[in-house]
Amino acid sequence: MEDAKECEIIPFSDVIKFHGHSCPGISIGYRAAEIAICELLSARAEDEELVAIVENDSCSVDAIQVVTGCTMGKGNLIFKDHGKHVYTFMNRETGEALRISLKKDMTEMDPEFAIARKKAFSPSATPEDMSRFIELRNKATADILEGPAEDLFKVESVEMEFPEEARIFKSIYCAKCGEPVAEHRSRVENGEIVCIPCFNNYSRR
Repeated sequence: MEDAKECEIIPFSDVIKFHGHSCPGISIGYRAAEIAICELLSARAEDEELVAIVENDSCSVDAIQVVTGCTMGKGNLIFKDHGKHVYTFMNRETGEALRISLKKDMTEMDPEFAIARKKAFSPSATPEDMSRFIELRNKATADILEGPAEDLFKVESVEMEFPEEARIFKSIYCAKCGEPVAEHRSRVENGEIVCIPCFNNYSRR
């Protein structure tokens, strides 16, 4: 991996400010995003130059948004609800794509922290339990930030079709609630256009 300094990575403190606190989750996302920026030789995306496909909705995704500039609003952050710490980054300018997957979960990476976390959030938790959890959380976060990337992730170049760039769709009005809804997300019910919340889905399964 290229030197992180040469890749102009946003400071971790900026991620903490966005997320609200420091934790192992954002450190995982930070390291994955750092690898992507450096390996794909990409700057932080101003528009859709870089695309991120994330396979979970954990804390890590906040870090990926801050570091890479891939966001839901711009359409270059794609969420797949697979429950996996897998992140695929695609550089539209070079055509390159990188799949980054976490090798171990936190229970394996830091068993002591995993036990402290469970104890701290149990009904019988004491202030001492919470203090110990925070101490170990900070240590686990630092270990991820400072550890060798190859110990944390499996990184592989992949070939895949690039997603279409984000489109702006016409809004139409729901026949039931009267609120505007993007045309491509509307439904037809009894010959009328309705939004998804108002749609009475019919299924025999």
